[in-house]
Amino acid sequence: MTLPSVVRGVPLNAVAVARGLFALASASLAVWILVFGQWVPQPLPAGMAFGDGLTYAGALVILAASVGLCFARTAVASVLTLGAYQAVSVAMAVPQWLAMPQSVDAWYPFFEALTPLAGAGALYVMVRCSRRESGATPAERVALRGAQALLGLTCVFYGVSHFVYGAYTATLVPAGLPARLAFAYATGACHLAAGLAIILGIVPRVAAALEATMMSLFGLVVWVPSFFAQPRPPWARPAAQQWSELVVTFVLAAAAWIVTLSFSGDPSARASRSRPLPPTPGAAP
Repeated sequence: MTLPSVVRGVPLNAVAVARGLFALASASLAVWILVFGQWVPQPLPAGMAFGDGLTYAGALVILAASVGLCFARTAVASVLTLGAYQAVSVAMAVPQWLAMPQSVDAWYPFFEALTPLAGAGALYVMVRCSRRESGATPAERVALRGAQALLGLTCVFYGVSHFVYGAYTATLVPAGLPARLAFAYATGACHLAAGLAIILGIVPRVAAALEATMMSLFGLVVWVPSFFAQPRPPWARPAAQQWSELVVTFVLAAAAWIVTLSFSGDPSARASRSRPLPPTPGAAP
């Protein structure tokens, strides 16, 4: 399996779109933390010294990094900061699944932080490489492939969870759709297929795009309508959880779209760089 050739061929507009997506998603996460006073996706341990202060300080740092991501000069530092937040969230989730390794539910915060960490890793390489013509270093190529594989791994987990919690997942399917349980299993199979395709390098860009589309549609079809339902569905209560699910879905979808863009090398750009320039009139042959 070859490493991706995406490095000098990623169009600058794709990098700009990726930066904008991650900035918006991260800013929405910061706003949620400031409003509800909880660390996402895993609350800080109860009784932790200065817990509330750390939560709000973290939200302000995320918000500042989200703004910084919009500017080329501060983009690298900002994506590293946002990646560090997700890395801390991953580490915080480890004790929970170590205590209950057989529980799929205990793994959820871990993978919900791992997905945006994968997006941050891919975006870091994209931003770095967009600043130079020489392409990615071998270490950056490996880092990019690692970020892409991480997204694939999280997709596999989401697929497995659809089967383990099929009955619950079916309650999230809009009531107007027939065979809701079958629909829950079908989307789980799609998660699994996309994740394995990304990990194995089988049409990975298509797989990542389909995964990103499915995540985006989940937010639009399931979470957005829940705000207008009367009464609200049981899984959309309380308000903090309802908004949390919407925001986390936005962050996950943004990460999936970023990884999709990281596969989008521009062959014409690479070809134009490798093609010899025509001789200048009057120059010696």
